[in-house]
Amino acid sequence: MLNQDKKVNLDIRKNRPQTLASAFGNLIEMFGVKTGGSDLANNWENVVGLDVAKISKVVAVKLSRDKKFNVVLRPVSPAFALELSYKVDEIKEKINKYYGRDAVAKITIRK
Repeated sequence: MLNQDKKVNLDIRKNRPQTLASAFGNLIEMFGVKTGGSDLANNWENVVGLDVAKISKVVAVKLSRDKKFNVVLRPVSPAFALELSYKVDEIKEKINKYYGRDAVAKITIRK
């Protein structure tokens, strides 16, 4: 299904060579497909909302054996670690909603 409301200029050439991952990432973005962890990190603010995105950063997204994500978050300040720990279930729910399935196995908060 094409994403009709986004207009992409294919005539723009990058100044430097692109990796295959970034080139395919752009193609996947054009078609509106949600992929793995890089998609989650790039769209973090849209996925969890501004209030959580202001106080956290995605450090790593690892795929476990059961094809679920283990998401590692880092608070922007150690003072926000406790607040993030209270919001883990909410964050997990929002990520699952974004992917449309039970995608998250575990969320870890590292200071």
